[in-house]
Amino acid sequence: MGTSRRTFLKAGGLAALALAAGGALYRAHHARTPQRFAFDGEARAALHAIAPAILLGALPQGAGREAALAAAIEGVHQAILGLPPAIQEEVQDLFGLLALAPARRLLTGISGGWEGARIEEVGAFLQDWRMHRLGLLRSAYHALHDLVLGAWYAQPASWAATGYPGPMKELA
Repeated sequence: MGTSRRTFLKAGGLAALALAAGGALYRAHHARTPQRFAFDGEARAALHAIAPAILLGALPQGAGREAALAAAIEGVHQAILGLPPAIQEEVQDLFGLLALAPARRLLTGISGGWEGARIEEVGAFLQDWRMHRLGLLRSAYHALHDLVLGAWYAQPASWAATGYPGPMKELA
């Protein structure tokens, strides 16, 4: 008792439709709500390597450098938490890719962990992403760039270097 080719294809098509309908029902009843951004150790390590390359020349030299960098990284975290949940999820995905060793190696060229990354290597991959032919990598560069610079220049301690005196006293 053999099955004909036509019967096999019909059964396969009906099974595919049943699976698709089941998946659609599941997604309809279990709508996924985006999670808030979780700033884990790997994301923090990546940002700790990326921020100095973006802030090259703006970060103070000497004793205040680490404190200024930590404040900028915390500012990035707070800025991300202020984004809509769907955007937070996209940023989480970006940091997830940067944390994953094979993806980091493929996308950035940085073979070791972020702790051992030299500022020249990080600057080179950022420049590559900035000018990349794929729009997705250009968007990732701009996201990192805007988050870091926005967090840095939102701090009153960085205003003096740009000549900005701060908000008018009448408005404060």
